[in-house]
Parts: sequence; C-alpha cells; structure tokens
Amino acid sequence: MKHAIPKDDKSLLRQCQVQVFRSSGPGGQGVNTTDSAVRLIHEPSGITVVARNERSQLMNKRVALKRLRYQLEAANYRPPKRVATRPSRAATKRRLDAKKRLSDKKRSRRQIEE
Repeated sequence: MKHAIPKDDKSLLRQCQVQVFRSSGPGGQGVNTTDSAVRLIHEPSGITVVARNERSQLMNKRVALKRLRYQLEAANYRPPKRVATRPSRAATKRRLDAKKRLSDKKRSRRQIEE
C-alpha cells in the first residue's frame, strides 16, 4: 500500500504516535532514571520503529525518524514492469548462419566412412 512520505520531520511526526520509555540493556543508573528510548508508530501504515541506542531522547527520535523513512520507502517501492524484448530477424539470421558455418567446419573434419 502506497503512503505519501512528507519531506520534513515535523510533518512525519504529526502522522506518528510517539512513545517514550525507559530503555533496557547496558547503561546502569542512566538507563534506569530517564525515558530516553523512543517508539514511533506510523498511523497510516502501521509501521513501528524503536530507537534506544543514544542517551538523549532527541537523538533517539532522530534515529527513529530516519529508520521510519527507510521503512516507508521500502514499503512504497514497486519494481518497474518488465518490457518484453525479442531478438530482431537479422540477429536471429546471423546466429543461425554462424551455427551453420560451425557445423560445416566440424563436418569437414570427420573421417570418411568407406
């Protein structure tokens, strides 16, 4: 399903539900006291991304937006339609003539049966 991707981050954030929470993992006291992890849920598409690597909520939000843009572009991608092609008549004739010449050359190498 194709969704329009806004050019600026503010417009994209307006389409998202933003959740901040305490991140798990290494970091000790810093992780346990600050809500620095960010989860973005893009409401039109339902795509969810999480960023929890940085200590700053702002930095995590930027990383999450970048990931969301990447996921939306991947979801919107449609491969181009294949244009069926076929060899021209002259190309087919050249190929068949070359095969004929090669077969004649090989036939001339055979031993003559008596």
